[in-house]
Amino acid sequence: MRICYAPNTRAVRIVWLLNELGLDYELERYRLGDPAMRGPELAKSHPLGRVPVLHDGEVSLYESGAIVQYILARHAPGKLAPSVESEDFPRYLQWFHYAEGMIMPPVNTLVVETILLPEAKRNAANAIRAEKLLARMLDAVEQGLEGREYLAGEFSAADIMCGHACIVGSSRLTDRAGRPNLSAYVERLKARPALAAAWDA
Repeated sequence: MRICYAPNTRAVRIVWLLNELGLDYELERYRLGDPAMRGPELAKSHPLGRVPVLHDGEVSLYESGAIVQYILARHAPGKLAPSVESEDFPRYLQWFHYAEGMIMPPVNTLVVETILLPEAKRNAANAIRAEKLLARMLDAVEQGLEGREYLAGEFSAADIMCGHACIVGSSRLTDRAGRPNLSAYVERLKARPALAAAWDA
């Protein structure tokens, strides 16, 4: 498998997953803002010139959630996901998709309004609104972690998807206090060697 990767992007999720599973892979490295990300080679794989992209033989995929599900189904059946009969399965699905459905949209707005746009074009009201929304999204994770170490029973791909979003999202909040479950969860995930290696890839 070959992964188109850039630091501090959703591609970290894919490398984290592969590290947890002990699967072999190659990295095609990019950096955000690198002109190569807008070049013809990456455009063949991703119409927007973004990462991650997975190449696995004749298969190419470019949505991180789809890539995670594909890898588990094709290369690691029965691993890092509860069985469909498990009482944890509905929670697993919920938190797996919560990452992109709820946490990352306000994160994206914050990144645009505080980093990507030149200062003259930034909209402070958009950033304030996004931070308030992000806080609410993370409050729900705080509640969901009550009495739990991980989101759906044992450590799973839901923690890779949603945990990554929580790490990125919580770092974007001005006020990070008042969420002890979330804070402990984030530190628990950061302590996993597979994630540390993914950040450093």
